[in-house]
Amino acid sequence: MSLIAQSLSELPIIAQQIIDFAGNNRIFLFYGDMGAGKTTLIKSLCSVLGSKDNITSPTFAIVNEYIAAQGKIYHFDFYRLKNQNEALDLGSDEYFYSGNYCFIEWPEKIPDILPANYVKIAIKVMPDNSRQISLDKI
Repeated sequence: MSLIAQSLSELPIIAQQIIDFAGNNRIFLFYGDMGAGKTTLIKSLCSVLGSKDNITSPTFAIVNEYIAAQGKIYHFDFYRLKNQNEALDLGSDEYFYSGNYCFIEWPEKIPDILPANYVKIAIKVMPDNSRQISLDKI
C-alpha cells in the first residue's frame, strides 16, 4: 500500500489508515532518510491511538514510553546504537513482545533482533517535498 502526504494536515488521516492497515500488528518499523518525517508521523500515530503525551524523538534516551487509550506505546530511536547488543541490554525484546505498540526508528541498526512480524513503513521525500509512505506487512 502506498500513501502520499502533501502536507502535515493530512497526517491524522494517513495515521488512521496505517493503524487500520496494521490490523492486529503492533510492531512498526520506520525507514527513511534523516529528516524524512519518521518522528512526525509517529506523533500522528500516537495521537490517533489516543495519547495526550508530548511525543519527542528518543534520540538520546533510545526509548520513550507514552500512555494511550489502549495501553502503552514504546517509541525507539536506534540511530545512535553502536551495535545490536546495546538494544538487547536495554531489554528491547521485552518491549517488542509486550503486546504494546512499538514504533521503531532506524531498525536497520538491529536487523538480527527484530520480531518476525511487523508493519514496514518506508518514507521517501519526493521532489515536490511531499512524502511517499509505503506500507508492507511482514
